[in-house]
Amino acid sequence: MNTAAREDTRVTIRKASAKDGAAMWRLVAESRVLDPNSPYAYLMAGNYFSETCVVAEWEEQLIGFVTAFCLPDEPDTLFVWQIGVSEGHRGQGIGSSMLRELLARDACRHVRYLEATVTSSNEPSKALFRRLAAEMGTACEVKPCFPASLFPGQDHEAEWTYRIGPLHKAR
Repeated sequence: MNTAAREDTRVTIRKASAKDGAAMWRLVAESRVLDPNSPYAYLMAGNYFSETCVVAEWEEQLIGFVTAFCLPDEPDTLFVWQIGVSEGHRGQGIGSSMLRELLARDACRHVRYLEATVTSSNEPSKALFRRLAAEMGTACEVKPCFPASLFPGQDHEAEWTYRIGPLHKAR
């Protein structure tokens, strides 16, 4: 990991807003890795879930984001729907910084678990969530979530749930 870049004070992490929706959508499209959703989904995430969504900016350009929400039936679980960092800024600790900032928010004070789904081939995300669990001194449980057969077409891998926690130990 590039320590100098991680300490770059030009990276700002803040709450997402509806104004960030188009830039989040563009980052997903440019990534060629993340599943694209409609632009409307990113507008809604920024507008209605701003307390649990973050963006990272560098020189006033959006370079990363996390869309997340607390599960309705498990309010102590924060589900990370998507996390993305622009190609030129990957490997600099921005994803980890966004997740730590999110978990430190007052809106997440009751969160004991963080969950996300990840495909088997997504090595960067698997490493990110395992590293976060290790940094927080807690477990990272991996279990099946959505089999490939549930996705339309033949192009989508199975998704695995990464469950990190309990987080109270780490706070």
